[in-house]
Parts: sequence; structure tokens; C-alpha cells
Amino acid sequence: MSNTRILAVNISEKKGTIKKPVESISINAQGVAGDAHAGDWNRQLSLLGIESIKKFEKEAGRKIVYGEFAENITTEGILLYNCSPLDRFIIGNTELEVTQIGKKCHGSSCAIFKEVGNCVMPKEGIFCRVIKGGKIQAGDILTYLPKTIRIQIITLSDRASKGIYKDISGPKIEEIVLAYFSAKNLKVQIDREIIADHPEMLKKILFKAQNNSTDIIFTTGGTGIGPRDITPDVVKPLLDKELPGIMEFIRIKYGTEKPNALLSRGVAGSIGQSLVYTLPGNVKAINEYLSVINNTLIHALYMLHGLDLH
Repeated sequence: MSNTRILAVNISEKKGTIKKPVESISINAQGVAGDAHAGDWNRQLSLLGIESIKKFEKEAGRKIVYGEFAENITTEGILLYNCSPLDRFIIGNTELEVTQIGKKCHGSSCAIFKEVGNCVMPKEGIFCRVIKGGKIQAGDILTYLPKTIRIQIITLSDRASKGIYKDISGPKIEEIVLAYFSAKNLKVQIDREIIADHPEMLKKILFKAQNNSTDIIFTTGGTGIGPRDITPDVVKPLLDKELPGIMEFIRIKYGTEKPNALLSRGVAGSIGQSLVYTLPGNVKAINEYLSVINNTLIHALYMLHGLDLH
């Protein structure tokens, strides 16, 4: 957690024009009251740091006025473009959620671009949507709350749950997932549990994870056709939306050379705002599955939160 300062708040009545500094802005469910960019969409407010503005002043060869890049809020003390979607800002009673880093340049319809032939907003400006409204003015302190992605790993194994042998598939998922998110500078919190192959126990943990706002749930084990393999049978009826393409692709990709891979009944999808993936218990298979799942994981997470970022 860190703090930064609001240097200016700015409004424009028409799109494609610079914004003018005002004493304060009122934030409601649509964005900034009276601002041209307010509305029922993900880019309700724009923010730009003075750090980015000063860099551009050297290129432009002149002083840049607050709001000239059409930002609603001008900040100091944080490199905004290093934030990630789903991070949050607290400003007084107001709470904002980051939805997009940068944007497509308007080119010739942008006042700054017409003058200089370039613009900093497409690369270093960020956009937010309103979580909680309020009033913002220059001098306010902005508290930055990076998103912590909460992950639940559930190992299903009668013998591992009794301590007959050590769980190795759960730790392997944790190892791969930690490396993946660390490489993207994203914070994660991982919880692991080992349970027997028991439907009610699995349901209980799934509901608990969902109620605790868990972002991603991985199960490992119980995806085959043995008498105690119950994982897909429990998970699939609970899914609000299934993602069949992921598991189908994995089965085809690896089943071409290893036909036994076609016997896995793993499923993927979402329960509320939790992504769920049922993986086999084999460590080698976990590596194979996650090599595919990780390619879509963050985008799926953003889509689940209403952010269709391409």
C-alpha cells in the first residue's frame, strides 16, 4: 500500500477536447458528473501522472497544462502505467477500479496530437470505473491497493488425505502458478487443501472459496473414470459458464501422441466470479495442462470481471 497526491481534477463537456481544471469533481455511478466521458462503460474516468506529463513537456518544448491530455485526474507520486487492471484507488470516500492501461490514439482528432504529432495518454494514461462515488479535489491523497489474485488449490486423493503418501500435485500447481504471476508482476495469495475423493467435501470447499472471493480454483485428481473419480461430476453442474474449448484442446493436443490423455474428463469454467479448472493428479499432466491454461488465464479473469481487453 502506498500514497500519492492529487494535483488537479479536470472536466470537459465534449469528447476530443482538453479538460479544464476545476475546484472539485463529483463521482457517481457513471463517472465524473458533467464530464463528456461519463457513462455506463469501463472508461468512466481517466488518470495521468505528472511524471508522464513532464517527460512529454520535453518533447513538446512547452509547458503542459493540467487536463490538456483530457485526463480527469492528474496525480503525483506513482507511475500509473505500472498498475494493472483490477487494482484499486481510494481517494477520500471514493473508490475506483483500474480497467485499462493506455488506449488507442485518436490521432488527428486529438488536440495534442495535432500540435506535436504524438500523445502520452495512449501509453501511460490509465482508466477506471467507479466502485464507490464521492468528491475529489486537488490535494487529496490517493491510496493505491494492488489487486491480490486469490487462488485455491484442492488436491483430491483418498491416500494423500490420510497421509499414506505425500501430495506432490498440489505443490506443483502452486510452483507453476507462482512463477507465472510473478513474471507478470502480479500479487497472488495461494491456499492449498487436501481432501478425500468425497463429493460433499469438495462442494463445501468450492462454496467456501467462492464466498471468500477466490479468483481462481484449481483441483487436482479425480478426473479419470475410476470408481472414486468424482471431480468433474461435482464441478460441472456447479458451473455458471463452461469453457469447453480449453480442455478439449488439451486432450486433443496431448492425446494425439498419448491416447491415455483422452481418458481425462477435466472441465473448466466459472462459478460466480471464480474461474475453475479441474486438472489430473499426474505431475507431468499438470505441466501440460497449465502450459495451455496460462495462455488464457489473465484474459479470462478480466473477462469475468467485465473487462474485454484485447
